[in-house]
Amino acid sequence: MSELRLTGSPRRNANPSNLRRMTNTNPGILVILSGPSGVGKSTVVRKLLALGDPAIELSISATTRSPRDGEQNGIDYHFLPKEEFEKRIDEDQFLEFVEVFRTGHLYGTLRSEVEARLAEGISVLLEIDVEGAAKVQDKYPDAVTIFLSPESSEELERRLRDRGTETEEAIQRRLATAQHEMETSAWYRYRVVNMADAADDAVTQLADIIRQEKEERCSKN
Repeated sequence: MSELRLTGSPRRNANPSNLRRMTNTNPGILVILSGPSGVGKSTVVRKLLALGDPAIELSISATTRSPRDGEQNGIDYHFLPKEEFEKRIDEDQFLEFVEVFRTGHLYGTLRSEVEARLAEGISVLLEIDVEGAAKVQDKYPDAVTIFLSPESSEELERRLRDRGTETEEAIQRRLATAQHEMETSAWYRYRVVNMADAADDAVTQLADIIRQEKEERCSKN
């Protein structure tokens, strides 16, 4: 079973989606999910969103890298030319941004993906790295922070190698980054272990955390 550890205190039109947003009186919460490359974040997030309960929307990150096969602009990422990305940095349109894995590509979380939704009572999920999470948490100290861990460093390395898409240098770089992220993740409020072949257990725990946090905040209003 996956393990959970509590590490701290706990334009409008008449379509149904817009009516839900206009009449929603429950507070939206910001959930930040981080974890090392290869831990299975994308799979867990996809399964969590498919549940539909708790209701939460994924923030789409922006990046300067080119789309991979099958990726769609505005669905997988907001794909921006580097000049446009840097312009938006200058205009303070990002909650956080970072250059990843020495590629020269920039990734970031647009304020527009988060602030308007929270103001409308819609909960938002950010899937970002530890560095970005710390920046967002500084701006949103009530954010629910969750770190997704592998069961062991050996299992994480196996997952990365099984991808078959990385050079040895890239694998070693990702493993070093993963070790640093795990060593500096103690400040996250929750920790969930994603066991091999047991992603559904991790999804259940994430859903329970989000429901609990939403219920506690609703009870205070």
